[in-house]
Amino acid sequence: MEKIFRALGDRSRRRLLDALLRKDGQTVAELDAALPRVTRFATMKHLRVLEAAGLVTTRRAGREKRHYLNRVPIRLIHDRWISKYAAPVVGMMSRLKSSLEGEAMNAPKHVYEILIRTTPEKLWRAITDPDETQKYFYGSRVESSWKPGDKIHYRMPDGSIAIEGTLLEVVPNRKFSQRWHALWDEKMRAEPPHRVTWEITPMKGVCKLSVLHEDLGPEALRQVSGGIVPIVSGLKTLLETGQALQIEANV
Repeated sequence: MEKIFRALGDRSRRRLLDALLRKDGQTVAELDAALPRVTRFATMKHLRVLEAAGLVTTRRAGREKRHYLNRVPIRLIHDRWISKYAAPVVGMMSRLKSSLEGEAMNAPKHVYEILIRTTPEKLWRAITDPDETQKYFYGSRVESSWKPGDKIHYRMPDGSIAIEGTLLEVVPNRKFSQRWHALWDEKMRAEPPHRVTWEITPMKGVCKLSVLHEDLGPEALRQVSGGIVPIVSGLKTLLETGQALQIEANV
């Protein structure tokens, strides 16, 4: 938490986060515009601090390095420190989302990363076992054979299917990718499927979980950008404390 608070304490770094909130996936050259009075070197230094704090994550797209806002640490600050003191105000923070406009980029549209004190095997089970997903994934149970080319569904307690898709890649205890089509309302059903990848990276004593959403439609972008944060926060809480953290969808 200390790294997060220190990173947020600088006005220039907050401006960079604001810039990524307005438009995710920017290069250093694009982010320079958010800090017109500092040098390119200073912008890069601020971005390294934000990345070290987990507030920004990066992905290569060809020769370019693109930066993405990671909302999860801010959500954890909310859950740990702020909600019990100022819940009405923080409601806005928990719904942080960006609105990408303009031409599509050949890069992930949204990247979420979180460190969880667990093993790859336990994390894999938590994201692939229906008895586990119902504890943090808005009550839904995942259904799949976990073989590439097969179907994957997230079924709600009333029996309806909230998400359906096809598995594209499966590497047990490491990652899976799927075509992802939301069915929970008419606007989401009207948009074409997009690609979602869950990736586990083992680290010393912890695992880094990355969730990548690519090629989203405008409604999926609006709903997913706010809805994925409670899911990964709930997953972290479940694995580290054994307590389920169910949060109602707010779309």
